[in-house]
Amino acid sequence: MNKTKAFFFVFALLLLFALSNAIESTLLFAAELQAISTKALIPTLESSVQHPPLWLVAPFILLLIMIATGPLLYPRFWEHHYPKIAVALGSAVALYYGIFIEKGGAVLFHTLEEYLAFIALVSSLFVVSGGILIRIHQKGTPLVNALLLLFGAVISNLIGTTGASMLLIRPYMRINEGRLKAFHIVFFIFIVSNIGGALTPIGDPPLFLGFLKGVPFFWVLPKLWIQWMITLLALILIFMVLDARNGSGESKIPETKGRISIKGAKNFFFLALIIAAVFLDPAVINGFPSLQKLYHLPLGIREFIMFAVAFVAYKTANHEALRDNQFNFEPIKEVAFLFIGIFATMIPALDLIGNYAATHAESLSVTKFYWLTGSLSGVLDNAPTYLNFFAGALGKFGLAINSPADIRLFASGIDSPVPGDVTSDIYLMAISLASVFFGALTYIGNAPNFMVKNIAAQSDVDVPDFLEYIYKYSVPILLPLFIVLWLLFFHY
Repeated sequence: MNKTKAFFFVFALLLLFALSNAIESTLLFAAELQAISTKALIPTLESSVQHPPLWLVAPFILLLIMIATGPLLYPRFWEHHYPKIAVALGSAVALYYGIFIEKGGAVLFHTLEEYLAFIALVSSLFVVSGGILIRIHQKGTPLVNALLLLFGAVISNLIGTTGASMLLIRPYMRINEGRLKAFHIVFFIFIVSNIGGALTPIGDPPLFLGFLKGVPFFWVLPKLWIQWMITLLALILIFMVLDARNGSGESKIPETKGRISIKGAKNFFFLALIIAAVFLDPAVINGFPSLQKLYHLPLGIREFIMFAVAFVAYKTANHEALRDNQFNFEPIKEVAFLFIGIFATMIPALDLIGNYAATHAESLSVTKFYWLTGSLSGVLDNAPTYLNFFAGALGKFGLAINSPADIRLFASGIDSPVPGDVTSDIYLMAISLASVFFGALTYIGNAPNFMVKNIAAQSDVDVPDFLEYIYKYSVPILLPLFIVLWLLFFHY
């Protein structure tokens, strides 16, 4: 390891250590609040609710550190044993909740429901998109790549960031064959897998959760399109400068400009079925049957449909499309194992964060909601993080997370009980933007990030490891943009 690599490695470890300390400080403050008798700001919160001890966050931090250092320091061990490590750490937390936490079984069952909903969506989109072979007969250039990334950002609002990522990552890599560098993959993750999907509830899971709770479907588009456009244009401009400096490389794409061919087009029908199934929820359709309530199952009709569509799509897939896409189940296998560990080990972290947001919301400004939601969305699942801080913000305004009428009122923009404070819709803007945008900070911030990384790595593309992604790309590129957004829209 040369001096430059050694420097960056030490820097990355210090960054990860600082991040862990930041999480621990937040959780420590939340834990201290447990010992204080306070009046809950959210009407549904009971002061007698049992919360986990702070040390139970250790398995999550350990898993995070191993995800960051495993592929770099002990790759062979990590490659062979990451499923066992993820399951073992998750099981340790689950066992504690099942034995020592009152109503811990209900918490574990709810987490299982969330995990199955998550894996049903990402796996079905992965399988269906793997059967669609898109060939763009055009050499990758800064302009062509920028247009493709912009197109991906737009359609991510229609088919989700996971759907757009799985559909476009392979053709994106193909047109850049011979000149593909790590930054190509990173900016794809930034734009298509995360920030692009900030304009509709379909785009990213946090926004869909808000929609299920009562936020109007078209609320987010007029509220966040300016921030979306500023960030997107800035990232594309930076990308085009880097891509221009990259040169033409040794591209093997023939000069047949503009022609696009598609094999496995019938899978677009399966893709439409999956997106339609997303809305098969009792919270969206009144009277829609819930298998969870009727039969106490951990998954519903929506998940059964998604798994069934994935099975049929794979069995009837165009074999040439699968072969040329180099389709295999390894990327989704890694996501499935790692995220079952993440979902389980982050239960106590989310519990303490939820308690903190609920009991301390009155003193939290819109700036604090923005940065807390964002920083934690980069290392925790951004959907429950969004929901916890959303509940805290509602509590600050005397409203409840379980009341659709309260949520619609909150989204409309009512005056704050704190003199000189901003209206409620600004809080929802800050929480919504931060939970989606900050998901690009790490590979685990959003599920498509890991899947894109794995697909690229399997094609022998140079992709940054967990730490390099943070210190070389997300911190120096994204963080300044997020600071600018804060100064322009939330620094009141």
